[in-house]
Amino acid sequence: MATAVKTTTSGARLKDQYNNVYAKELMKELGLKNFHQVPRLEKIVINIGLGKAKDDKKIIEVAANTLRKITGQEPMATTAKLSIAGFKLREGNKIGLKVTLRGNQMYEFLDRLINIVLPRLRDFHGVSAKAFDKQGNYSLGLNDQTVFPEITFEDSPITHGLQVVCVVRSQNPGDSKALLTKFGMPFQKTNEDSKEAK
Repeated sequence: MATAVKTTTSGARLKDQYNNVYAKELMKELGLKNFHQVPRLEKIVINIGLGKAKDDKKIIEVAANTLRKITGQEPMATTAKLSIAGFKLREGNKIGLKVTLRGNQMYEFLDRLINIVLPRLRDFHGVSAKAFDKQGNYSLGLNDQTVFPEITFEDSPITHGLQVVCVVRSQNPGDSKALLTKFGMPFQKTNEDSKEAK
């Protein structure tokens, strides 16, 4: 017997739609017997890898400012876990910046990403449906931080990319895709999709 979902109004549009509509629909569409099996977005991690610029204070500050502006949180430094001589990398070196979003902030960021940021990309034909890992987490890379409307011309003297990882609790990548599709993620049409449509 399915567990009743409480009606909530959290202020985060996608969170409310998930709790009140999408979770029930997914349970039915995916043939799940237990409500706890329904795929759920747990967190979103936004990463910026610094690469060769790991010692350039200007680039580090631009990247940190990007994360502050688009997430409202202070970024954390990510450090190398291993020393790799070929890359002149020592254990403990700063190699990137990241922010982890949960709760309402997570849903609000995803809402802006799907409905404002992605449509601003040039020649955009949808995101890849192949970027799921075995656990069902989804990774999306963006080449230019200025697609976020929060970033001004003054904020971006240096262009850099970033990676958005949607961490999903699900039974398989297919269930994760079904969840993100409900949220409006514009996946590219595949040949299989075309066959199903016919």
